Amino acid sequence: MSAAVTPTTTAAVTDPSDPSDPACLAPLPVLGREVSVPLVTGGEVTYAALDYAASAPALQRVWDDVAAYAPYYGSVHRGAGYLSQLSTDLFENARATVASFLGCRAGDQVVFTRSTTDSLNLLASALPAGCEVFVFETEHHASLLPWRDARVTYLDAPRTPADAVTTLERALADRDPYGPALVCVTGASNVTGELWPVRELAAAAHAHGARIVLDAAQLAPHHPVSVAELDVDWIAFSGHKLYAPFGSGVLAGRADWLREAEPYLAGGGASRKVSRRADGGVDVEWHDSAARHEAGSPNVIGVYAIASACKALTEAGFDDLVARERYLIGLVRAGLAQVPEVRVLSLFGDDAPRVGVISFVVDGWNSSHFAAALSAEYGIGVRDGLFCAHPLVRTLLGTDPQDPGECGAPEAAPGERSLNAIRVSFGAGTPDEHVERFVRAVKELVADGARWNYRTEDGRCVPDTTASA
Repeated sequence: MSAAVTPTTTAAVTDPSDPSDPACLAPLPVLGREVSVPLVTGGEVTYAALDYAASAPALQRVWDDVAAYAPYYGSVHRGAGYLSQLSTDLFENARATVASFLGCRAGDQVVFTRSTTDSLNLLASALPAGCEVFVFETEHHASLLPWRDARVTYLDAPRTPADAVTTLERALADRDPYGPALVCVTGASNVTGELWPVRELAAAAHAHGARIVLDAAQLAPHHPVSVAELDVDWIAFSGHKLYAPFGSGVLAGRADWLREAEPYLAGGGASRKVSRRADGGVDVEWHDSAARHEAGSPNVIGVYAIASACKALTEAGFDDLVARERYLIGLVRAGLAQVPEVRVLSLFGDDAPRVGVISFVVDGWNSSHFAAALSAEYGIGVRDGLFCAHPLVRTLLGTDPQDPGECGAPEAAPGERSLNAIRVSFGAGTPDEHVERFVRAVKELVADGARWNYRTEDGRCVPDTTASA
């Protein structure tokens, strides 16, 4: 690879006066950290991006690496020219980088996809005939819904990690012990941020002859993830949550089911040999490598961005990243605990370990109204709704499964009963000031109310710009 596109290095910086103090660890540089946004009350403020669980901002390191590579872009696996050869090497080196980042075993495949959703749909298309699937109702829709051609058992939301393992063991004990089975589980909830007992669930699955796939979309950006150490069969995650945009994702793990399945997409790249038969038909010999499920021209820049992010997080050191995030979680939770009207949502309890994802409701507030006021009056971006995890949020809120409400599009107007929640999420690029401003804003809104009038427009709560409050 040319020196012109050699990746840069950006790591967390510590205060030498007390390097063990998480508060002294600097956030990793991300794009958008200096963006100013207008306030409906007048003036501007630096935007506080606290919606990492939806899409994390790109690391500056990733952007710089991609910008350095862009002039050298060429067709992957398709050309004899220098740039094509360089791009092919970069693409395959990225595969090796991701395999190392995920602690893959010898023989595991790394398949590049568009997202976690795409990865799990790919795996769903590769299930052996008669495969049973077991999935908790607590999953994001990306891992709850792809199994349409399988016999699916949906498991009730557990209330402790031990309950999760017991619930799975009980369900697996009742299955056909000789048929194929797959368990799908999240590593960290996209609603509560709580960490799931992945290693114990994997052990339970394997003890009953089942395989397990880990949805690591919310786990991989916050904690080290290892296929081998967790003993899972596959891992899926998205680049846009790992500080690497451009619509790319990964499915990594055992090769046999993927190798034996029909290609996810039929086309160039997936085929090794295509020939006409005497009767006029076509015979196809498909690849048995990861290329089998990567038909078409791949998203080279997106793949390179994922590899760059993997390197940046590894070099920054997950010990430091986890320590700083725990510090930020403590700031947010301590601040919210001072507001009696706030109820934080949780499956496993206040003491459960978690990543930087916290959802809550506020008594007397419609969640869309509250989120709109945070944005318009404080320059804080959060998420409100059901977070594409409708069964889980409804369970946590205690609402009827038939109640209205959409993923990110509440129907209730300001002041009306909310069937949704508010989610604040953060990570390696979040400055202290952003979470401090958030906590201050929550306290002020609950104590004093919004300073502006709001109305519902296209299912969203927005500031009414015709008059002030």
